[in-house]
Parts: sequence; C-alpha cells; structure tokens
Amino acid sequence: MHHSHSLRSAVLVASIAAMAVPVAAQTIKDLPTVVVTGNPLGSDLSDLVSPVSIMDGNDLTLRGASTLGETVGTLPGVSSTWFGPNSSRPVIRGLDGDRVRILSNGGATVDASSLSFDHAVTTDPLVIERVEVVRGPAALMYGGNAVGGVVNTLDNRIPQGAMSGASGRLDGVIGGADSTRAVAGRAEYGANGFNLHVDGFSRRTSDLRIPRSSGASRLRNSAAESEGGGIGFSLAGDKGYVGASYGLYDTLYGTVAEPSITIDMRSERWDLAGEARDLGGFITGMKFRAGHTDYKHVELDDGAPETRFFNKGTDFRVEASHAPIGAFRGVFGVQLDSSDFSALGAEAFVPSTSTDTRALFVFEETKIGDLKLTFGGRIERAKVSTDGGGPDDANNPGTPRFDPSQERRFTARSAAFGAIYPLNDVFSVASQLAHTERAPTFYELFANGPHAATGNYELGNTALDTEKSNSIDLQLRVKSGEHSGSVGVFHSRFNNYIALSGSGRNREEDGLIDPAGELPEFTYNAVPARFTGVEAQAHLLLCRCAGELHLDLQADMVRASNRDTGEPLPRIAPMRALAALNWHRDRLQLRLEAQGVRRQDRIDSDGTPTAGYTLVNAFASYGFSAGGLGWEAWLRGNNLFDTEARNHVSFLKTIAPLPGRSVMAGLRMNF
Repeated sequence: MHHSHSLRSAVLVASIAAMAVPVAAQTIKDLPTVVVTGNPLGSDLSDLVSPVSIMDGNDLTLRGASTLGETVGTLPGVSSTWFGPNSSRPVIRGLDGDRVRILSNGGATVDASSLSFDHAVTTDPLVIERVEVVRGPAALMYGGNAVGGVVNTLDNRIPQGAMSGASGRLDGVIGGADSTRAVAGRAEYGANGFNLHVDGFSRRTSDLRIPRSSGASRLRNSAAESEGGGIGFSLAGDKGYVGASYGLYDTLYGTVAEPSITIDMRSERWDLAGEARDLGGFITGMKFRAGHTDYKHVELDDGAPETRFFNKGTDFRVEASHAPIGAFRGVFGVQLDSSDFSALGAEAFVPSTSTDTRALFVFEETKIGDLKLTFGGRIERAKVSTDGGGPDDANNPGTPRFDPSQERRFTARSAAFGAIYPLNDVFSVASQLAHTERAPTFYELFANGPHAATGNYELGNTALDTEKSNSIDLQLRVKSGEHSGSVGVFHSRFNNYIALSGSGRNREEDGLIDPAGELPEFTYNAVPARFTGVEAQAHLLLCRCAGELHLDLQADMVRASNRDTGEPLPRIAPMRALAALNWHRDRLQLRLEAQGVRRQDRIDSDGTPTAGYTLVNAFASYGFSAGGLGWEAWLRGNNLFDTEARNHVSFLKTIAPLPGRSVMAGLRMNF
C-alpha cells in the first residue's frame, strides 16, 4: 500500500516527535468538560435528558480497538456489527446501519460503512481524544438517521480555546490477538490566540488469533495496514474561534468473508468551523461547521481491481442561540447535507445515486422550580435520485438492471419532549418522549444485485415511505459521594420499520430467479416493529485500603419483534452483564473484569441460536516521570481463558469468532 501515503503519515508523526521537548509555560486548554453531543446549549452529564456515555483518557486506553465499533461496543446499550477486526460499526439498542449517526467533531462522516458490513468506518481510535455516545433518538439535532443514537468522535483538530505553549503525546502499542504494531501521536502549540494541532498514526496487524476450539488458530484474511492523520489551526479568543483542518485516513485490509478480497480505502476530509459568543442583542451566539469528504475504496480480488466505490459529500450546519424569551432559552438552526455515491464493477449492487437533505430545527429548554424541561422540532426534506444503469464512460459499460433513472422525495418531521427532576440530593429522574421520521436510504430504495459480503441478492423497494417511530425513555439516576449509577427502560414503536429479510426465493448472480440459484433473495420491506430494553450501570467505592477499590457493574437487554407476527427481528444482541474491580494507588492502576453474554435463542425464521459466553480481562498501568516528561506504561490481557465467543449481531458469526487470548502492551509519553 501506498508509499506516498506512508510518507505523508510519517511526516506527521515525525513532526510530533520533533516537538517532543520540554517547553516553558506548557499549558493547554483541554476539550470541554461539558457534553457537546445531544444538547446544543452544552450540559454536564447529569443535566442531559438522553442517556450519554463518554470515553476518554484511560477509558480509550482500556477499550481502544482497531475499529470504532469494537471500541464502544461494551458500553451500556451498545454492541457492534463485528465483520472481523477491520470493519465493525456501532449498534445502539438493536438499531444499526443508517439508524445510528456517526459524527466527527459534530460533523457528518461520509463513507460506505452503512451500505455494507465489510466497509470500515473512516476513524481510527488511535487519534481520538474523546467519544460521546447518545443512546436513543437524537433526531432533533442530527436528523432521522439518529433514531437509534449518535456516536461522536472528537479529536480537537480545530482547537476551540486559546492555548499557550506546546504539549502533546506519543503512543506505542504492540501485541494483541491481531499482533498490532502501532505508533500514534499528537502535538499542539498556541501563542497569542493562534493554535496549531497535528496528529498522525500508523497501525499494522496480522491475521487475528482466535480460540483453537473454533477449529482454527487464525482468522484468515484479517490482516490490515492503516495510517493517517490530520492538521488543523484556529484563531481563538474569549468570544469565539474560527479554524480549519484537513484529515486523511488510508487503509488496506482483508474482508474475512472472502479469502481473496481486500479493500484499499482512502478518505480525505476538509473542515471549517467557528463560533461567536456574547454577541448581545436577540442572537447571543452563533456556531457553524462545514465539511467536505472525498471517499473512495477499491475491492481487490487477488490484487486485481474488481469494484470501485466513491462517495463525495458536503455538510453544512449553522445554529444560533437566542436571548431568553421569558423563561425559555434555546437555539435554532439549518443543516444541509449532500452526497454523490457510485459503485462501478462486478459487485456493484446499487446504482449511482445523489442524496440531498435540507433541515430546519429548534431546541428549547426551561426550568420550573427544580424541574428542567426540554423540547424541540425538526423538519427535513430529502431527495434521493439515481443515474440509472447506462454507461458512465468507456471503462464502465453500464448495468441495465439499474435502468431507468429514478427519484424519490421525502419530508420527515421529528419532535421530542424531555424532563429532568431531582427527587432529592441523591436521586433524580429523566424522561424523554420522541417522534422520529427517517427518509429511506438509497440502498433501501434502489439496491438490485448480488451482495458478496452477505452472500445474498438484495432488492430495494422504491415504494418505501418515511419510516416513523414513537419512543419513550425513562431513567432513574443516583449520585452519592463516590457512588453513582442509573437504571433505565426504553420502548420504541415503529409503524413501518424498514427491514431486510429473506423472501424465500433464490437468484443467480445475473438476477434471474432460479429455485436452484446460489443466492437467497433478501428484500427491503416495511414492517410494524417494537424495541424494548433495560440498561443499568453502577460505580461504587468499596473501600480505601492501601489505595481505592471500586466496583463497576453494568447490564443491558433489548428485545425487538415484528408487531404483526410476534417474530423476533434478526441479529439483536442478547442480554449482557459486566462486573469489574478497579484498584488504584497514586500512579498504579489494576483492573479485573468479567463480561457475561447470555445465549440468544430469540431468532427469526432465517436465524440460528448463538451460545452464551463469559470473557475475563485484566488491565494494569503505571505512570512515572523521566527526563522531564510524563510516561505511562500499560498492559492489557483479553479473553484470558481463551473462550470461544461469537457475536450474535454479526453476519459472520459462524466463520468469525471473537478474538482469542491475547496480551497487549503500550507506552505513552506526555509532554
């Protein structure tokens, strides 16, 4: 892969290393301590209506994986699609694909990960500073495709506050079930309101080691090479900032499902962002963000190009906060998104399409005594059109089955009402009612062809209407000194949940219906559905005994069914639980945890049960100073008993078990 790409990433990492010297007055304004996802007014975790999980610092060291899905996949209510170690997308409360919005610094990510499970998300956790996960409908701020929730990765490439001096870090990682060899770093410098950020990473992995009880010792075609980074700057002061950034993600990886297929992927992104605060008058502040992404990947069969995917997208968002109107304060805004997708080659199962959306939204909050109320609405217009199946150029003879050109237009309306009420100094309750509408995606409407990653012939449905759902979320929260926790229930009712399910027919690769055809036909259809679940977590201080000993507890469960037939929906995560002991003293931290997953036998007519399992993991870290720099060494052991485990959510559960026993080590230098 990519000698020119390697050079670019090497320059980024070299720049970081060159700056790794003590500098006087090294101070940095960190990322905001408030949660920036889900509430445009900014709130701390306890003051948000929607359940939110945050991963940063030690959490990312403890859970960091090669994909975003596996990194966040053990949070309450969050699982992953697990298409091997190289492509894994988050699943929230049983909802995946286009129902989970993945953001980068609040801007839309543009890739092909929701189209097919073997397509990676264009984010590497090595350069993430923080991840915020909103569970439950977040359509007001992010559109109908956030009906399941939002995963927002933050990297501080456009610093939002003034910095002084230089700071940064350099990480080295080795080991793990995939024999990771990785280096990553970042450096930041600020003076007189000017701020500069640079980061870079390089990761190499081998075929994944899996438990021997699965019948093999390695998962074939699961090795990968990835690299990338970014550079950004800003001008920042007390009343706002403005800045720009560039990011690159480049990877070559095996797809696991097909032993001879690798994917060569490249994504470039440019961003502009800014904020003006304390404006005075009716408009008290304004924020904007604009981004453009140029994404492409080539699927290689034994090194020869087979199918090319392209996705170019632009997103723009501006929001204004207003002065209080009586007891109400809030924001209103506009969001514009457009993307042009095309797939050229033997395995293209969707036509070239253009998707354009325009949205207006408003979010308000008020307090009545101790009761905090939030409410808002969003109206979104979407246009999805195809170019048909005619030839694009001399190298693409065209795909007749995609003829003729088509266009669909949708109007989606969403609204939400939430409340938080403190019962006393220890307990509080939070609840949200939401109505969400989502326009069908281009592949749900227009797919027509063999999908090699799943082994199916997929057919879209041009008659699909806007997907509508109503949801309720209720949570009890506890905070008493060092102890904290929550337990929540949720219920979502879909009028017309767009599901991909088997039709009972078979087809040949050329699309001909044939009872003896090797590809089962799967079609997108609207079915009435319901999702019901429970999420609970607790963090308890057990004792202060030569340090502090904490106990972490966590459990979640979701059930999803077709309301007409009562049949379970496919690939829904089973009940899960986690218990962990954490002990730390000064700079030493130790953790021992057990993750239990129950057997899943609530399956649809095409599914098979998945056995339950328990994984035992351990973690240790130690911080120290040397040479005027801060250091942290860590060691992580996963699946210590080499237990065979399979992810029920995955299309590849029969051929791709979860990783076997492994040990990974890392060293971080802070300056």
